[in-house]
Parts: sequence; structure tokens; C-alpha cells
Amino acid sequence: MEQNQNYVELWGIAAQDCVFSHENHGQRFYKFPLRVERLSGQCDTPIIVVNELMTSLISEGEPIRVTGQLRSFNNKSGLGSRLVITVFAQTVEPGNGTPFNRIILSGVLCKQPTLRRTPLGRSICDVILAVNRHYGRADYLPCIAWGQLALQVAEMSVGERLSLEGRVQSRAYTKLLESGTEERTAFEVSIMQLIDPEHIDDSVPQ
Repeated sequence: MEQNQNYVELWGIAAQDCVFSHENHGQRFYKFPLRVERLSGQCDTPIIVVNELMTSLISEGEPIRVTGQLRSFNNKSGLGSRLVITVFAQTVEPGNGTPFNRIILSGVLCKQPTLRRTPLGRSICDVILAVNRHYGRADYLPCIAWGQLALQVAEMSVGERLSLEGRVQSRAYTKLLESGTEERTAFEVSIMQLIDPEHIDDSVPQ
């Protein structure tokens, strides 16, 4: 049976100590950036949100392993990005310093894929994947595919199911404002391969 799936596993170094994020149903949540190095030497820095009980496990500069889900939040404050993407941690434990970045998603396309090309002619496809949670809400997650995968995803339509494995990546960009420019960071899922929706559970650790 086709179903939604949202699983993230990251191994990296805490780039900062935790700072307060928000309170929900009497529980306090904190956030911190996790630095995950790529093979190229570049680093991704996804923002991790943790329950207050987990904060004692996190110290700046220490290696940790995080599993959880990729979440989206529509920021209506007018400050910063409109779509805020974070990793909601379900487990946190000490790591061994080895970088690891894996996400498995299964959801439906909620916007027509956008195919474009780099100045050097490489194909890129941007999509927004809607992944329902267990209690009625949905996360709207930006994903990007390259090369032949981009051409394959570009043929899909709104409402079709897309199941994938990839990595959570960060990307710096410059936002043009009335007062000038501002450096910001966008977070998205870089698609590495597509997965048969009927076998999505086989890809997720139990």
C-alpha cells in the first residue's frame, strides 16, 4: 500500500549550542545547526529542533547522530524565509565524527515540476513534495533533481506520488530587499535516486 514516509538520519558536528525555539503544548523546544560535511569538502548546516530533554546531549563542537523528520513551517512574520525547513529530532545520541546525510521521503507533488538548465547546460528540476503527518497536517518540502533524474521527474504531474532517497542540503543565496541585500540560507532535498513506492518501507531502518 502506498503511504507517506519521512525519515532523516544525520551524523555531524553541532555547530552551536542549543538556543530556545518555541513552546508547544507545554513542551519547550530548542534548535541548533548541525554541520555535515560532504565528500567535496563543502558543508551542509541543517537546523535541528529538539525537545528540551535532549539538550543535555548537545554541545558545540561535539559529534552527534540525529534521526527524525524534515518539517516545514510557513513563516508569516515577514522576517527571513517564508518557508522554514528544519529537522525535527526524534532521537539524538553521540556520534563518531563520521559525516552521514540521508533522507527518505514519499509524498505527492503539490506543484508542477519546474525544469531549467544551468549556464553549462545541465538539467535541474525543482519540485515541492507534500508529505502528510499522522495527525492531519502536511509538510511541504522543496526538492531538487539533476541530470537524467531531473528529466524523469519533470515528466510527472501534480498529484502523482514521488518516493525518493537523497540528502538534506543547505544553499546560501542573496535576497534583494528594499533596504538593500541580505544573505540567507535555503534548505532543500537533493534527490539521489527514486524509490518504488511499494518498497519504500524496505529503505527505512526499523
